[in-house]
Amino acid sequence: MADATKAAVVGFADIPTTTLADVVGRERVMDIGIRPLWQPVLRVAGPAFTVRCAPGDNLMLHAAIHRAEPGSVIVVESGDLNYALAGGNVCAVAQRRGVVAFVADGLIRDLAEVRDMGFPVFARGVIPIPGAKKVVEPLNVEVRCGGVRVSAGDIVVADEEGVVVVPAAREDEVLTAARAKLDKEAGETLDMWEETHRTRIDKILRDRGFED
Repeated sequence: MADATKAAVVGFADIPTTTLADVVGRERVMDIGIRPLWQPVLRVAGPAFTVRCAPGDNLMLHAAIHRAEPGSVIVVESGDLNYALAGGNVCAVAQRRGVVAFVADGLIRDLAEVRDMGFPVFARGVIPIPGAKKVVEPLNVEVRCGGVRVSAGDIVVADEEGVVVVPAAREDEVLTAARAKLDKEAGETLDMWEETHRTRIDKILRDRGFED
């Protein structure tokens, strides 16, 4: 991983997904079906290593764990809810090779093993049936996961609130805006927030004809 990317990842690991979502907008936030499969899970951040798996097949995810660079978040397009993309051994090898998390539009199995090893998986759920290993797809092409288009190298940030994808071309812009937002919030007391909030809400109500 290049030094610039490493620095960006370190910066994004300190930014809650709620703050990032405010900055990048709804279209960069995965749907609520992509969730942490065990709790409590720490926030993870890393460049996307993208994988596309055919329905019922997990060959390319199994290939990806040996090819993704340390620090990567492996992002999987699948959409299949009948077969598992990975199990405990796949997650263990990925973790040992430095992959920081899986974000998968699909299912895994061996959840107890995955939880015990502390490997973060954000996915749609679990099922005990493994997928086949037959269909070859290209790696690191654009995929769609949780309703969001993800390209290789995009920064993926995931925590208990959800998964946000920051386009690689916008890394600096988004990180600067997110830090500014956090700094502003840190200097605001609850009394200040309450006063500003009530003023804003009351104005909206008046403008729309509401009367107490």
